[in-house]
Amino acid sequence: MKKNSLISKDGVSYLIPFILVTFCFALWGFANDITNPMVKAFSKIFRMNVSEGTLVQVAFYGGYFAMAFPAAIFIRKYSYKAGVLMGLALYAIGALLFFPAKGIGVYGCFLVAYFIMTCGLSFLETSCNPYILTMGNEETATRRLNLAQCFNPCGSIIGMFVAMNFIQAKLNPMSSDERALLGDTEFEALKNSDLSVLIAPYLFIGLVITVMFLIILFTKMPKNGDQSKEIHFLPTIKRIFSLKYYREGVIAQFFYVGAQIMCWTFIIQYGTRVFMAEGLDEQSAEVLSQRFNIFAMLFFICSRFIATYLMKYVKPAKLLTYFAVLAMIFTLGVILFQNRYGVYCLVAVSGCMSLMFPTIYGIALDGMGDDAKFGAAGLIMAILGGSVLPPLQAAVIDQGTVFGMPATNVSFIFPLICFLVVGAYGYRMHVAKPNV
Repeated sequence: MKKNSLISKDGVSYLIPFILVTFCFALWGFANDITNPMVKAFSKIFRMNVSEGTLVQVAFYGGYFAMAFPAAIFIRKYSYKAGVLMGLALYAIGALLFFPAKGIGVYGCFLVAYFIMTCGLSFLETSCNPYILTMGNEETATRRLNLAQCFNPCGSIIGMFVAMNFIQAKLNPMSSDERALLGDTEFEALKNSDLSVLIAPYLFIGLVITVMFLIILFTKMPKNGDQSKEIHFLPTIKRIFSLKYYREGVIAQFFYVGAQIMCWTFIIQYGTRVFMAEGLDEQSAEVLSQRFNIFAMLFFICSRFIATYLMKYVKPAKLLTYFAVLAMIFTLGVILFQNRYGVYCLVAVSGCMSLMFPTIYGIALDGMGDDAKFGAAGLIMAILGGSVLPPLQAAVIDQGTVFGMPATNVSFIFPLICFLVVGAYGYRMHVAKPNV
């Protein structure tokens, strides 16, 4: 990259803003992956089945859907920086609301806190992803976004580590079946104790986000992506959705996010079944499953850096197709194996998913200019796939067995279908836009 390409049109260096915005990728990665294991945790704490537990994901990813276009309008009217600040503010408020939610002790209050928190994450993702695309030359935009996205799973790793060591390991080890036998008084005491453990990391991250808000508030940020303040909502939406590569990109992103959340959420259920069959108790099996979840994320991180490097030699759409095909092969292994090999395949699937989100994002917004603010909102709304698809998988898991196989295994037919859609998008874009 040429030296002057590191300076924005308004004379601001991209370096510090790029670092700060990239750090935001890690912050929402933390939120995503401290939340996935909470499906199992809330199910135990409130004595619910898996389907009821997935309401955490419905609330979490529903916030992304609800706030995406309002966020785009806000960003268009003000600036990318204002969008980032609003996102951080809502993120902090949602996280800090876990304290009063614990005091009330009602599951629905936690769902409200998750929803507010992810309204903030929706602002962040709608702002940060296209903001990164504007920080330099257009021809390297997708690679630049992949680089920034490499730090998202770093936050995810920390989220998983915190979930495993500061929540799951400290929750009362009493099994779900044993909890079901408790009287009301004993159950309430146990629930309050477990909720005290659960909320502590959220209160801490709420304070961290507040500090990050203040740092960005007082930092000068580039404005070269904020020239137009006019809002022509319906004509813009009509214009961007008339683009085939964008329209299909939104669909592909919906299915990709659904696959990602299903694989990372239900690795706990999948691994717990496998390890309990090997003789471990439920608590130990859950902790070991979470360790494999961390292995999956480490593989995801390494694979994303590798994929970013490979994009110097292989066009993003073509590489997306290859990775989707590999994901389908490993997902078949997850379905067919009923032992540790299935867990290993599920870890391998994470490596295949590594480049999918930012690559779909970059292809779909290619050449969109200032319309990218609304285009980004459509792609963030596609994160709704993480809310819609996991409950379908959970409903299958609750069946126990399907066609004589463990229902947990059979349920991974849903991610398999999702990767087929992503692979088809990559192939179609490679054929239609060979330079992308």
